[in-house]
Order: sequence, then C-alpha cells, then structure tokens
Amino acid sequence: MADSLFVHMKPKILTMNKQTEYFQNKIDFEMDPCDLFNAMENGEGYIPLDTRKSAAYEKEHIPGSISLNHRDMNEKTTSHFDKTKTYACYCKGAGCNASTRGALNMSKLGFKVKELLGGLESWKSDGYSTEGTNSFEGVKMKCLC
Repeated sequence: MADSLFVHMKPKILTMNKQTEYFQNKIDFEMDPCDLFNAMENGEGYIPLDTRKSAAYEKEHIPGSISLNHRDMNEKTTSHFDKTKTYACYCKGAGCNASTRGALNMSKLGFKVKELLGGLESWKSDGYSTEGTNSFEGVKMKCLC
C-alpha cells in the first residue's frame, strides 16, 4: 500500500518541482517596472537598456537608460558596458520582442540581464516618467503589488 501511495505522489512532487523552477526562473530573468524603479533608486546596479531603434529611444525612454538596438549588439558595440551591472532590457511593450532578443544577445555576450515586463508601456502605466521628445510626466509612485 505504501508503495502505491508513493507512485501516486511522485508525479505531483515532480510537477511541483517543475512549477517552482519555472516561477523561480521568471523571477531570476524578469522584472516589473516597480522592481526596476526601486532597484535604480536603491543603487542596486541596474541599468535600463532600450533595445529598440535609436529613433524610438529619442522620442521616449526610461530615465537613465542607454540605447542599443538588439540588432546591433556585439562585442564591439558593448565593449564599454560594465559587466558588473545588470541590464534591464526593454522595448515598447506587448507585441514587441526586441527586449527578449536584446536580453538573449546580451546574455550571449556575457552580461547579466533581466527583461522588463511590459516594457515602456508598463513603465508609464505604473506612473513613472519618461524622457525624450515625447516625454511623459509621471507621478512618483510606490509599488502597489
């Protein structure tokens, strides 16, 4: 009887381990705007990295961010980047995968990266300001999650 109970429990344990691993990976590799804002405010070594084309960056970007299109990422274009920092890759938001491509490229180049969930759209919807020719005057908010 005990053996039959263990056989039924084993798939549940494996599923729970996979779930835990999956969600831990999400936390390890993604962050939301509140996480990024707080990390920047606390001097935790995060740099927002806008992975869109430079024209989009010039129109609007996260304050303190740097611009490098995901298509242009290579050893030469990132040679001046600090490998002790963590780069929070972002793009416009839903429907754009430039941040995913940028995070992959930066990771392949040996940088610590996270992907900003929801990109610039989520940054603004959470009430944070942007800079650029089409800047958004946000309100300094505290994380509500």
